[in-house]
Amino acid sequence: MLKRIFLTILSIFFITTAQAKSGVNIFTYPRNVPDAKIFNKHGQSFHLRDFSGDFLIVIFWSKTCVPCIKEIDDINHFIKKTKGTGIKLITVSPEKEWISPEEQAAFLRKYGGENIDFYSDRKSALSNSFGIFTSPHTVLIDKNSMEIGRIRGSVDWDDDDVIEYIYNLSSKY
Repeated sequence: MLKRIFLTILSIFFITTAQAKSGVNIFTYPRNVPDAKIFNKHGQSFHLRDFSGDFLIVIFWSKTCVPCIKEIDDINHFIKKTKGTGIKLITVSPEKEWISPEEQAAFLRKYGGENIDFYSDRKSALSNSFGIFTSPHTVLIDKNSMEIGRIRGSVDWDDDDVIEYIYNLSSKY
């Protein structure tokens, strides 16, 4: 019995270590997503469940986060490469960082993100509901609007292995 407990703990340690190294954490069971609203460039409100039917990637970022800015061009390429596949990537940043949606759009264009579908998080309601306080931080949501995992830190979104990994996740979930 003691040996079995030890092996279980050892297995959990190795799985957790492998996930921490890759930065990806896929949950054992899907979780409900918060009901907080995000707002598009036209001021229209959305809930994450409004994207049901697509495999949704939500990247929480900040204009003051250097790794976030470095990802913008790669995110733009990822969006172009996955267009029409049922994979949707959106970015969410704190509304208080921007004077206007036009400023945010210009910022994204400046760094190569002209195709990025961006949203603002008023009073950080969505990020706080998720318990996200650092950026970049990515939430993976299945086609049924259930959170299936997270990625902490930067991702090389234009890397073919990353794109293949996301394709595999989207077909599984």
